[in-house]
Amino acid sequence: MIRPIRAVSMAFLLALSGVAASAVAHAGPLPPCTYTLSPPAVGPGGVTATAELAGCGPAGGPYLAVACLLGADGVTHCAQAHGSDPAVISVPFRPGTTYIATGRGCPVWLGQNVAPDCQILGPLTAAL
Repeated sequence: MIRPIRAVSMAFLLALSGVAASAVAHAGPLPPCTYTLSPPAVGPGGVTATAELAGCGPAGGPYLAVACLLGADGVTHCAQAHGSDPAVISVPFRPGTTYIATGRGCPVWLGQNVAPDCQILGPLTAAL
C-alpha cells in the first residue's frame, strides 16, 4: 500500500518540477543598439559592404561592427570596427559575379560587458 502512494506522490512532484522549470524560461531584453548592413555595391576600391550603427537606446552603446563579403574567389573576407566607427570591407570587382554581404553588430550595456547576443546582419545578395 505504501509503494503505490509513494509512486503517485513522486509522479506528482515530478510533474510540478516540470511546470516550475518551464515557467522560468523567458526571453532576455532587447539589444540596446541596432545596426545596418549595406548591400554589395561597386565603388572605386572594388565591391564594398558596410556594417554601421543605426542607433542606441539610453542604456546602450556601440561596441563592435563586422562586415563580410563573399566574392568571386569563394572566400569570405571580413573587416571589423570598434565603437561607433563603421566596418567597411572591399574585395576586387569581377563583372558577372554574385556577391553576398553578411555581418553583425555587437552593442554594450552601459557600465557592463558586451551584450550576449550580437545582431546578425544579412545576408544581402547582389549580382554585379
